[in-house]
Amino acid sequence: MKIALPNDRGQVNQHFGRSEEFVIFEMSGQEIKSRETVSTATLQHNHEGLAELFKNKGVDVLILGGVGPRAIQALQQYGLQVITGASGNVEEVARAFARGELVNRGVICDHSHGHGNHCHHGPTCR
Repeated sequence: MKIALPNDRGQVNQHFGRSEEFVIFEMSGQEIKSRETVSTATLQHNHEGLAELFKNKGVDVLILGGVGPRAIQALQQYGLQVITGASGNVEEVARAFARGELVNRGVICDHSHGHGNHCHHGPTCR
C-alpha cells in the first residue's frame, strides 16, 4: 500500500493545496518499505492535477492536515482514500496509520485563499 502526506520540513503540511512537496511511503504491513519525495510546487491548488499525479504514482491513501471540499471531491473521484486532521512528523504519522491508530477527523477548510488566511488544525490524529 502507498500513502502520501504533504510535507513541510518533515511535518504534515496543514494546507493541502499549498504544499510544495509530498512524501509517498510504500508500506509493507506496519513497516516503511520505501520513501519518495515528490515536488508539487507547480500543482498548487490544481486539485485534479494532484489527484492524477497520486493515482499515477500508485497512491492508495492521502493523509492530510486540512483540505477543502473540492480537493476532497477531486481526490475521491480518482479512487483515493482521504484521511484529514493529521499533524506531526510525516514518518510517525505514516507508521500510526499502518498500525490502525489514525482517526479521520473530518477537517475541511472552508475559506478563501487570499489575504493571509490560514487553517489551524487540532492535535495529531492518534
